[in-house]
Amino acid sequence: MNIACWLARSAKSLPDNAALVLGTRQVLSYREFAGGAAARANALHSQLGCRPGDRIAVIASNCPAYLEALYAIWWAGCVAAPINAKLHPREALLILIDAGASVCFVSPEWAEGLANLAGELPATLRIIVLGSGEFDAMKMATPLAVVAREPDNLAWLFYTSGTTGKPKGAMLTHRNLMAMTFNYFIDVDSIDSGDCILHAAPVSHGSGLYNFAHVLRGACQVFPESGGFDPAEIFVLLKTHTGMSMFAAPTMVKRLTEYAVLHNADTRNLKTIIYGGGPMYVADLKRALHVFGNKFVQIYGQGESPMTITALSRFHHADSQHPSHEERLASVGIAHSGMQIRICDEAGNEVAAGQAGEICVKGDTVMLGYWNNVEATAQSLRNGWLWTGDVGSVDEDGFLTLLDRSKDLIISGGSNIYPREIEEVLLQHPAVAEASVVGQADAEWGETVVAFVVLHAHAKVDSAELDRYCLERVARFKRPKEYRFIDDLPKNNYGKVLKTELRKLL
Repeated sequence: MNIACWLARSAKSLPDNAALVLGTRQVLSYREFAGGAAARANALHSQLGCRPGDRIAVIASNCPAYLEALYAIWWAGCVAAPINAKLHPREALLILIDAGASVCFVSPEWAEGLANLAGELPATLRIIVLGSGEFDAMKMATPLAVVAREPDNLAWLFYTSGTTGKPKGAMLTHRNLMAMTFNYFIDVDSIDSGDCILHAAPVSHGSGLYNFAHVLRGACQVFPESGGFDPAEIFVLLKTHTGMSMFAAPTMVKRLTEYAVLHNADTRNLKTIIYGGGPMYVADLKRALHVFGNKFVQIYGQGESPMTITALSRFHHADSQHPSHEERLASVGIAHSGMQIRICDEAGNEVAAGQAGEICVKGDTVMLGYWNNVEATAQSLRNGWLWTGDVGSVDEDGFLTLLDRSKDLIISGGSNIYPREIEEVLLQHPAVAEASVVGQADAEWGETVVAFVVLHAHAKVDSAELDRYCLERVARFKRPKEYRFIDDLPKNNYGKVLKTELRKLL
């Protein structure tokens, strides 16, 4: 079944319900939302030559037109490839080429960014600006019936950076997305047709994946006019919208809590905050619970098993009389209803409760594999199990605690940053002989990026120059916040850099 059938279903049963809202202004009802998707799907076929299975990218900041584009893609039987709008244009270019995208929907600012790379873009790529006359004209095409797809056909190509620095496209099927949505209803939250979700986190990732549950229930999707996360704006919107839920990184939860305390904000219309994407300090969580009440659910997932590995429910957040309550708040909860979890050693043997090992998961949300990457697929998917690359332990009661988000991965503000990407950029600078990047604990962001740099003999360069160099080549959020110049990198007998020693220096 095509995931777009859920939009068609809600458009029939709840046609006048608000579907997409910008700030406090309704943009489209469900009838209009589905009608636009059906027409644009036909335009993709008849005007742009797209066929079922073709990859169509979206690069934009959060806005109602983002979901309009996504559902036109799915309605046409094509595969959506949302790209993080915080990336550098050159990083986005690599993904467009890897996905073999035939069309790319972009926000106006991204049209300019890609125009600067015109000579490097695939000649066959068609760029359409969201909100433009061309985008609006697509809605004039004759509506098309939802194109039939099989459960294991691709629906979403979810790009996540790999440890080699090259982006990898996790192949998510219609079955994966449906299983994720059903797990949401069982283990995360219930949704009523009068509820809404606020997209303050990127639609290209976690927040966007939660659109399906709300479409299925005919609930409203609210986009801040700022297109991003602004605590003041969110609390203004809470005065208008009831039953509001949102996905937030732990840093966002902390900022919302601070704002609510400072301004004595009204939180009555806030229904649920689903948080994840990085470590949540227990002290910060306790404070948030005190300020907002029992409105929190934590999830742990990956692009490879979207938003669905474990969940820490409202009940477990509030179960303060349990002797292990503190430890449970520090965990990421128990396995989703449709998932199996085991902790394995390097040989693939399951370890005893309480022992550390790699987190392996199995279930209908697990991806088919990585797009055009047989080697990475074979490494991550073994005998039906996804090897997450994350280290953790499961206690006797089934609660999973993350011990490390893989050996080198840095999570800053809920965004994944792989050191190899930054190291490769630094090593291109003529003054840099060696470089190694690690994460440093940070109370606000979770971690910040620190680069250790060894210069060539007699070479001279300062932090400001290296910072400018990085900003020209990678997304701003990935660049080091500090550069430390040292004479030599610590290494073992095989010449491998000992990042544990570098972390000790911090």
